[in-house]
Amino acid sequence: MNIMAKQVYNDYFFDEPAWNTHDGGYVPLEEPTTPQQKLHVPAVLQPDKETATDMYYTVTAQEGESQLLPGPKTKTWGYNGSLLGKTIIFKRGKKIHITLKNDLHELTTFHWHGLNVPGPYIDGGCHAPVYPGESSDIEFVCNQPAATLWLHAHPCPSTAQQVWHGLATPVVVQDEDEAKLPLPRNYGVDDFPLVLQDRNFHEDNQWDYQADYDPDGVQGKTPMINGTINPYVDVTTQRVRLRVLDGANRREFRLHFSDGLEFAQIASDGGILPEPVYFTKVMMTCAERDEFIVDFGKYHDGDEVALMSDDVALVHFRIHAFAKDDTKLPDHLVDIPELPVTPGSETRHVIMSGMDEEVAIDGKKFNMQRIDARQKVGDVVLWDITNTNDMVGGMIHPFHIHGTQFLVVSRNRHAPYPNERGWKDTVSVNPDEHVQIKVRFEYTGVYMYHCHIIEHEDGGMMAQIESYDPEHPKTYKLMDMDTLMNAFAKENHVDPKDLWLGGMGSYEKMGMKM
Repeated sequence: MNIMAKQVYNDYFFDEPAWNTHDGGYVPLEEPTTPQQKLHVPAVLQPDKETATDMYYTVTAQEGESQLLPGPKTKTWGYNGSLLGKTIIFKRGKKIHITLKNDLHELTTFHWHGLNVPGPYIDGGCHAPVYPGESSDIEFVCNQPAATLWLHAHPCPSTAQQVWHGLATPVVVQDEDEAKLPLPRNYGVDDFPLVLQDRNFHEDNQWDYQADYDPDGVQGKTPMINGTINPYVDVTTQRVRLRVLDGANRREFRLHFSDGLEFAQIASDGGILPEPVYFTKVMMTCAERDEFIVDFGKYHDGDEVALMSDDVALVHFRIHAFAKDDTKLPDHLVDIPELPVTPGSETRHVIMSGMDEEVAIDGKKFNMQRIDARQKVGDVVLWDITNTNDMVGGMIHPFHIHGTQFLVVSRNRHAPYPNERGWKDTVSVNPDEHVQIKVRFEYTGVYMYHCHIIEHEDGGMMAQIESYDPEHPKTYKLMDMDTLMNAFAKENHVDPKDLWLGGMGSYEKMGMKM
């Protein structure tokens, strides 16, 4: 065999018996019967001001209506728009100033998923509420590689419901290294974000989260891409870059093209991979981001090919005439550091267990005021993440850490999957599997780590770690359950005892408080 031959992977890798298709509550996707609509490409959010060293933004969470299906509009939430949001661009090395405004009827938080920033307030987990009609100002220096990240709501235990309402939007970090690579980057022409989600439509085209609620993760039968039902893309260039986010609450997406077209992955959660990885199939789990380069060179004007998940089309690509493009991806893209483990540090063991209401980390449910672990800022520590779910095939848990990008070391002491050799902030763990990762926090703070099946984190499959500097100890004001519940109840005009938040059922069933 020629050792220089390009390897193309035709395997989804993850353990098939644990795919969500085997869940008792699995909701299969159904291809929409409504006419194809042009894919909504979120506009780029324009800075309020930009200088050579600083960028200033206002990000507003708001309620609105969206025309998703024929007939009545759907009540939706979004950032600087009625659904999802505008793409936010950060430039590496600049100081970022953001005013966070809440125009919703209830409190929310603004979590910068994948961003290396101090915690817990800038990171935007449950300890950084912004109340209705109020605003909050944050600032930080963006100092990490070019990547596709995302912003989403994170007010435990209503994260899942607010994301389901629409509070999620792409965030793109730009840097000079990525700019030198021969990649498409003409946004909206040959460079598209694809936010993959799913929804059920009830009476009058409305979403009903409570009606759809499942403690193992809410799913809908209708695929929704960038807030578009049954979308198409006009392909006008031979090479196209897709920045794909699994923005669903629960659903895994097993991606492939309708005719088996090969594509190249060039980036994962935290940025560009060390080398391109070629696929005909790839599986994405909740919160992961993959960037793909698709070469449509074999097609002709008038052809159509679809990006599929399992047997359902997600996006139709309509081919138009385009100029020939012989650009090839280099064999090497960027260097990824080794991150040697800090001498004397102990491996941190994290166990994800349970399904439905019984989910837990290390045998405990999340408590907002409990610090579960501590790690010295700057240290590189080996974490061993175990998924003990193996009943009836078990289920795959996507594991996410706030405020850092990590490196995947191994899966059950074997090499990680071929597209896991770059920076990651979310890694999925098969049943009865140990995944080892190298973790370093660059800033001090309190950070959450959790399963990113969002109903699982709301149901308590979450813990907190403090990244600390022994020479500069800090204290933090952490949110408490009573304050949070009373606020949600008041804002929704109900008595606290009558307040329904999906995740709380998991605590009540287990006789626990958050």
